[in-house]
Amino acid sequence: MADPYAVVEVRNPNGRDAVFFAKMTFKNGRGLVVMNAGDQVSVPAKGRTTYRVSVISSGLVEEIAHCEVEPVAVANW
Repeated sequence: MADPYAVVEVRNPNGRDAVFFAKMTFKNGRGLVVMNAGDQVSVPAKGRTTYRVSVISSGLVEEIAHCEVEPVAVANW
């Protein structure tokens, strides 16, 4: 609990480097949104990158029960 975070892996199936927007939603036990997070993530061609989101800044860490990740990240060429 000292440094709570979530990690998502973003994969790039394309033949060129790209920047993707990774989006995560943190919900409480009742399914209500506690916080949203997202950022642009640079991923090499045919590669993958790990994106780490700190949730300590939300002030509601104790309420987070799970995290949902948008299954498809949009490329921002």
